[in-house]
Amino acid sequence: MTIIQNSVDIEKPIEAVYAFLADMNNHEQLMPNNIENWSSTEDEARFAIKNMAKLALKISQRIVNKEIVCVPIEDAPFALTLRWKLEDKGINTTNATFVMEAELNMMMKMMASGPLQKLVDYQVNTLKSILG
Repeated sequence: MTIIQNSVDIEKPIEAVYAFLADMNNHEQLMPNNIENWSSTEDEARFAIKNMAKLALKISQRIVNKEIVCVPIEDAPFALTLRWKLEDKGINTTNATFVMEAELNMMMKMMASGPLQKLVDYQVNTLKSILG
């Protein structure tokens, strides 16, 4: 299991950060510009990564003001779980950690780890710029 993660402190109450992340419609704003054909509902999102793969994700678990878990609902290039973990840091500050858990063989790990880390970093930083 390969685990890729990053976290950021956001100057918003945990309820506001959770409400944003709990709606898959908002996740389009967190995506880099190589994402196309986005469609979403509150619980699911479908999109293509330009010249790479198509993904369909759904929120499989919501723990209010703590965690949001997304998993693929169709065949993905590899087994994948995405987690947003939230921690209340007090006085309108929330720590948001984005964790990507991926089943990557050695070859895929060598090829995909860098781009996946860039994606995680991008989403965390974009979340802070939108909400912070």
